Amino acid sequence: MTHRPECLVVLMAAVAVLSTQGCSRSASRVRPPSINAVAAGAAAMEQYDTNRDGRVDATELANAPGLKAALANLDRNNDKCVDADEVAERIRIWQESRVGQTSVTTTVTFRGQPLAGATVVFEPEACLGPHVRPAVGTTTEDGVAPMKTEGADAPGVAPGLYLVRITKDGANLPAKYNIETVLGVEVARDGDYALNDQNG
Repeated sequence: MTHRPECLVVLMAAVAVLSTQGCSRSASRVRPPSINAVAAGAAAMEQYDTNRDGRVDATELANAPGLKAALANLDRNNDKCVDADEVAERIRIWQESRVGQTSVTTTVTFRGQPLAGATVVFEPEACLGPHVRPAVGTTTEDGVAPMKTEGADAPGVAPGLYLVRITKDGANLPAKYNIETVLGVEVARDGDYALNDQNG
């Protein structure tokens, strides 16, 4: 019998950005979350660098979904690993962009069909500290979920590295999509908002 992959596909598309640039002092301005870049780099190594060689290598990245999703942007020396300085530098790039929030729509399919009524959570990587809040969305009949940061007035997601967790009442989704997620994404003005998992 041929094993059929579950083909859970998550696609993130940035459609707009809300920035702190400009002279407006209105209440609608969205400020980027405060992140200590150096502390975040050190925290990422503490969490994921299990062999303590000063970098998160390919094996360790398998347990670091947010870092793995952002590898192309984090890996400045092209060694296929991530170190503390690279994490700190990427955070500085988010901060220098002055973008407080990016509008993100997530589309979820399962076994080739749109997954309606699913809850999608972007959970910030712990290394980013307490000021980056989760974002949540619920998929429509078409499997589409606009993402909204918890406590925010308008839809959107702050720049950051996130674990992606997908659940649905009554659906037996594999743990690798939720409690033991292998899914991650970087949200950034210059980021790539596509994430696909084709493993069964």
